[in-house]
Amino acid sequence: MSETPAVPEWQADVWFNAPAPLCLAQLRGQVVLLHAFQMLCPGCVSHGVPQAERVHREYASDGVSVIGLHTVFEHHAAMTPVALEAFLHEYGVTHPVGVDNVVAGELIPATMHRYGMRGTPSLMLIDRAGRLRLHEFGRVNDLRLGVEVGRLLMEGYPTPEERAYNVDTHARESGCHEHGCETP
Repeated sequence: MSETPAVPEWQADVWFNAPAPLCLAQLRGQVVLLHAFQMLCPGCVSHGVPQAERVHREYASDGVSVIGLHTVFEHHAAMTPVALEAFLHEYGVTHPVGVDNVVAGELIPATMHRYGMRGTPSLMLIDRAGRLRLHEFGRVNDLRLGVEVGRLLMEGYPTPEERAYNVDTHARESGCHEHGCETP
């Protein structure tokens, strides 16, 4: 795999479902699913947000951090943090969600611009080393996403052959054989 540079930090000051503001550096060592959404985006409401919440509930204990980014580039007056808080409660969103910082005089928020997002929903997978491994705009198939998350979770772990070698080596060194393991 060619060396991919680390993903830049997101820019969000307002956070929900998090005890303190989160930064990408804090999540190094975990697989990060970053999903950018707007609460008035039909694709986000019907697919992106529920999918992210499912991944959060399924994989949080396996080393996957799901982070939502409310990145508003239209209808600014309607999509305030107060409205977002009600939306997250109403839709049962429990994973952390940050509000993408507004840039004075710009329609496109800071992180959306920095990450080169085309719109919402956008989904990014970031590996344990902080490198961007998947960047998709629009609907991402659940099966494809599951495979991609699984691949990233398995990176850095021994292959089945390496695990078998380690077990066989331990068995030979400890006095184990096909009939059992003898005490020293």
